[in-house]
Amino acid sequence: MNLISKLTIVMLFFYSSTVLAQLPAEITPENGWYLNWEDEFDYPNEQLDDHWISANGPTDNDIVLCSRWRENAVVANGILELKAIKEQHGGQEWTAGSIWTKSNDFKYGYYEARYKYAGATGTNNSFWLYPYSQSDPGHDKIELDVNEGQYPNIIKTNIHNWTPGDKEVHPIQEKYTVEGAGGRHSGYTHELESPINTTKLRFSSNNASHFHIGEFRAYAPNVNGYPAEPTSETADTDVPGLINHSRDASTTFTASGQYVVAGRNTDPENVADGAVAEVGKSWIAPASGEKWLEIVFGEAKEIGCVQFSNGWYDGSTNAWNGLISDYEIEYWNGASWVKLASYDSTASIDLANEYHTYGLLWTPEAHVFYLDGKEIRREANPAYLQKNKWNTDGSWVSVENHGKTQLLLSLAILGHNYAGPVTDAIDGTSMKVDWVRYHKNDNLVLGVSDFDKKTGSIYPNPTSDVIKLSDAEGAVKIYNTHGQLLISDNVQANEDIDTSELPNGIYFIEILNENYRISKKFIKK
Repeated sequence: MNLISKLTIVMLFFYSSTVLAQLPAEITPENGWYLNWEDEFDYPNEQLDDHWISANGPTDNDIVLCSRWRENAVVANGILELKAIKEQHGGQEWTAGSIWTKSNDFKYGYYEARYKYAGATGTNNSFWLYPYSQSDPGHDKIELDVNEGQYPNIIKTNIHNWTPGDKEVHPIQEKYTVEGAGGRHSGYTHELESPINTTKLRFSSNNASHFHIGEFRAYAPNVNGYPAEPTSETADTDVPGLINHSRDASTTFTASGQYVVAGRNTDPENVADGAVAEVGKSWIAPASGEKWLEIVFGEAKEIGCVQFSNGWYDGSTNAWNGLISDYEIEYWNGASWVKLASYDSTASIDLANEYHTYGLLWTPEAHVFYLDGKEIRREANPAYLQKNKWNTDGSWVSVENHGKTQLLLSLAILGHNYAGPVTDAIDGTSMKVDWVRYHKNDNLVLGVSDFDKKTGSIYPNPTSDVIKLSDAEGAVKIYNTHGQLLISDNVQANEDIDTSELPNGIYFIEILNENYRISKKFIKK
């Protein structure tokens, strides 16, 4: 059995090439990280009970359609299988497996599990942290879902605070779809082998959330070609001889609906106003339900190329955001719709076919989620998971209040279409776990007493160009509200820290040395 603790790690060579595989770049021995705990499931099935507790009974939840039992959690050949079986047991029609660690000594650090999904819709394949059967008195009950995986290629990450009586209990959920090599793009161009003649075009998408279409162009055949860049603001004049039928005065636009933004025009007509990335100049599709756009011409038009842009452009990061996952373009042949072009960035990706590693970096400042060592989401530690207290000198200091957790591995069958249709295809499938690991860094773990040793202050606040630390010195890190590290330095008390390159906004500064850790907020104006 390979179930280890820090005491068994005496030299850095235990960070073997196997352990380091697919770890994020920052999780290294040089940065203070070590492997604190792992389970490789390389032992007989009965030894699972030495370190894990298994669910044994029905599920009191109208969404979860399965009871869960120890016999559905099976260790064999170095793999833990959480099996889904169609059978009447515990008053429910399905059974599955769910386990959690006996220890709750899991807090700040990097967590990862390598597993395959159960290969059917309707299943929820979860790796998460929660004080399931052992609470941490005086601390918040935090739930961190590293991945609530749903077949075939959906990852869902969650941050919850379930402490009874807290004034702020805000579930934060984000859905991430694993994509193929093509990925998503801000613009697409489809040159037709043979021109078509039609009175209308239809664009549709199954994108999970609302999205922006900046421009949708329907070009007449042109011997000089078509614009090379769909996101060009001057596309209609980039090539001589272009005629964009979408901008004809007789062309009209209808849509399945639109996402309402206070004070902003989100009408479908915006797809033919010539503005690609300007705020208030795009059609924003509804957040749910059908999502389609129709372009109706005043009379039949000959079309040689269709081109469109999507997403919204963030000038501060020079990046496009909110890109669509899939689309289909059709034309009307006089009797029915005919497919003209389509694309699906998630096609052929099946997370039940191969093992993937799902990770979470949990620090006092942020929660960072990973897939195969690649960051897919970052959130600053939510304000509702911070507590405030008075120091004896009358000052006010913010302290962390995240409780310790247990690790959980769970397979569930969900109703209400939460994970797709529930069918007999689920029967006999399983979530297969290769291993689970917890990497620790002692520099992240500081108790409340460490916060109380020194309060310090920063000035001026708000600032325009520099800030200084009063009565504090050491390693300084400055983060934005998304938890992204922007500045890292070592400073003395009252030494200038240059903030002139930071955009205006709210930031968090952390001061850390061997005696104390201080976290403060400041404003750049």
